[in-house]
Amino acid sequence: MNSERDQWSSRLGFILSSTGAAIGLGAIWKFPYMTGMNGGGAFFLLFIAFTVIIGLPLLISEFIIGRGAQKEAISAFKKLAPESGWSIIGRLGVFGSFVLMSFYSVVGGWVLIYSALSIPGLIIKDNANYEQLFGMITGNPLITILGLGLFLIINIVVITFGIKGGIEKASKILMPLLFIFFIVLVIRSVTFEGASEGLRFFLQPDFSKITGESVLYALGQSFFSLAVGFSVMVTYSSYLGKDVSLPFSAGSVSIMNIFVSLLAGLAIFPVVFSFGLEPTAGPGLLFMVLPEAFAQMPFGEIFLGLFLLLFLFAILTSSFSMLEIITSAFTANKQRSRKKVAWIAGLIVFIAGIPAALSSSTLANFKIFNLTVFDASDFLVSNILLPGGCLLIALFIGFKMDKTLMRREFNASNNLSPNMYQLWFQIMRWLVPITIVIVFLGSLGIL
Repeated sequence: MNSERDQWSSRLGFILSSTGAAIGLGAIWKFPYMTGMNGGGAFFLLFIAFTVIIGLPLLISEFIIGRGAQKEAISAFKKLAPESGWSIIGRLGVFGSFVLMSFYSVVGGWVLIYSALSIPGLIIKDNANYEQLFGMITGNPLITILGLGLFLIINIVVITFGIKGGIEKASKILMPLLFIFFIVLVIRSVTFEGASEGLRFFLQPDFSKITGESVLYALGQSFFSLAVGFSVMVTYSSYLGKDVSLPFSAGSVSIMNIFVSLLAGLAIFPVVFSFGLEPTAGPGLLFMVLPEAFAQMPFGEIFLGLFLLLFLFAILTSSFSMLEIITSAFTANKQRSRKKVAWIAGLIVFIAGIPAALSSSTLANFKIFNLTVFDASDFLVSNILLPGGCLLIALFIGFKMDKTLMRREFNASNNLSPNMYQLWFQIMRWLVPITIVIVFLGSLGIL
């Protein structure tokens, strides 16, 4: 895809592709275990609040910056604020996407392996120990590195051929199917004996379990699940025509993201409590619970195989956006081949991802601040780089970007009240940066 000429073919294609970029692991994989480890319902409410009050305005901001500049992340800030240091936001986005993809692709590899195993029915078996299966897969260096490599190859191939004809067309079919299969899983999940206890854990808030760290995690989760902070949506919206309402598109992406997070919780926690599993199981929660649920369903092997393939697609659409921001940053001047840059970037991500892939095996005892490489990378992205990127974007919108251009992009192709622009702008100028700083300082025990 040429980053300056290509356009999304339709508003629906842009919304579904952006939703795919946003949902990915954030809503389906990370949200359930973060909720389980941070008190359940109270965390969910915090996540919704942060998504609506902070995440949505930030998403609109990235859309405005990208379409306003019609450039990829780094070039966009250079164009909108020439001869200044604001391009650091785009550079931070490229670096953050690189770190994120290095461990994100490890999980993508796990899903790829599970998808392959589910096709011949190797996962669902009578009296199977799914926790042991997950440990066997993640604890085998060769399997995890193979999964990492295959996952990245898929990403590289798609990026070299562009995303307009591939991701957009597929998103229109596979994203709705993902919703349908999720709903099927939820219906089955809530009918298990003992499911009500899981529903109470997820939907009944207990704020006594919320700490300053939990609030930071909820804020980071809202950023992670909407893909804001790393200028990924700046790059995506740079391919967007002027006939699309940015607030409407951002609202649609945010609503679908919250809905998928709700479905993930409703699908996971009833099963967790019905089968006596631990909601604090961590990153492996989804991989141990899903097979357990499908094993109880008629034609469970077929459902699990289809769902894992759709889950894999959701992860891929998200990872495509990360590799796209990296690739587009180094092909913006057209002097480098997109194909060559994509393969080089993918190879570097593969090498950087190996330590995270070995975090459950060879490097299990290697710790960074008492965290494995995988967990340390996750913490760096979710709790430092993403909030930092969001803070800088808020400051750029509030104090640097041209107000006339912002108003024009915000109001294009919609009938919103003029007061909506002012509300969004004041939220971005004051509420968003102040909230990010307060939550971050609070997590450090300074406030």
